[in-house]
Amino acid sequence: MRPMFAAVALVGGLALGSGFAAVPQEPAGKTRIALDVVRVDILLTVTDKRGRFITNLTRDDFEVMEDARPQRILGFAAQTDLPLRIAVLLDTSSSIRDRFRFIQEAAIEFITAVVRPRLDKVTVLSFDSTVEQVSPLDGDLGRFATAIRGLHPGRGTSLYDAIRFACRDGLDTDKPGHDMRRVIVVLSDGEDTQSQGTRDQALEAAQKASVVIHAVSTNTARTDTHGDKVLKYFAQETGGVAFFPFRIEDLAKSFETLATEMRRQYRIFYRPEPLLADGRYHAITLRVKGRKDVVIRARKGYYAPRP
Repeated sequence: MRPMFAAVALVGGLALGSGFAAVPQEPAGKTRIALDVVRVDILLTVTDKRGRFITNLTRDDFEVMEDARPQRILGFAAQTDLPLRIAVLLDTSSSIRDRFRFIQEAAIEFITAVVRPRLDKVTVLSFDSTVEQVSPLDGDLGRFATAIRGLHPGRGTSLYDAIRFACRDGLDTDKPGHDMRRVIVVLSDGEDTQSQGTRDQALEAAQKASVVIHAVSTNTARTDTHGDKVLKYFAQETGGVAFFPFRIEDLAKSFETLATEMRRQYRIFYRPEPLLADGRYHAITLRVKGRKDVVIRARKGYYAPRP
């Protein structure tokens, strides 16, 4: 899912870096830095048109395009046990005041069901006019529940800033992305009124951090609002899914589906051809060969490193 980039220092003619052989390069005593794109990792979910998971596909069933160029798949697996790093973003603005208590308890039940002790970690962020990380990234479910129950509705909404904060500071970025699955779960009506950053800046932060955004709308009106479209946008662009339960009672079903979504994924990685360290965004297209009856959820691309 996250593109892995290895910087290889050639010191005195030897390549120093995991997975690279020592080869003659510069004359002794000189040093240079070479940047190489090692691989792009993609986590994806495949369903039929009715939303039922398809779990019997193989490597040969898929084709990958980067910037409209075919790519050779180097690795493939069905991933069900990758460690999760989850940032739960709870909208505490005044617009959800009337259903806030139920949302709190539903979020606690969801994380309690999903998180595996000693393997997964969760952090909780609240956002109204400001963003606050109310629980650090760890596996302490008791701390998580206490943090959520201690929240109170405020004023304003800074959704975009909350996503940027979660990607930059809330989720663990010390380990390689292919060793874990980074997820943001947003509970909000999607209406942003006070962020300093823009919607597209928030999306870029998620793409660069290899984060999948799932959203559960707190809008109970049976109309498609601007906020609903924002939540769909974040989910679609990062490979997540957006849920729109019309009734408060439907939240539990949405969380159950989301928990299943996180466990029934495929993982593909490839080495980009051609290799470009240009700092630009590169679009990815995935297809299942000969199948038009499937829906693929995966990130739409990645940012290459700068030279």
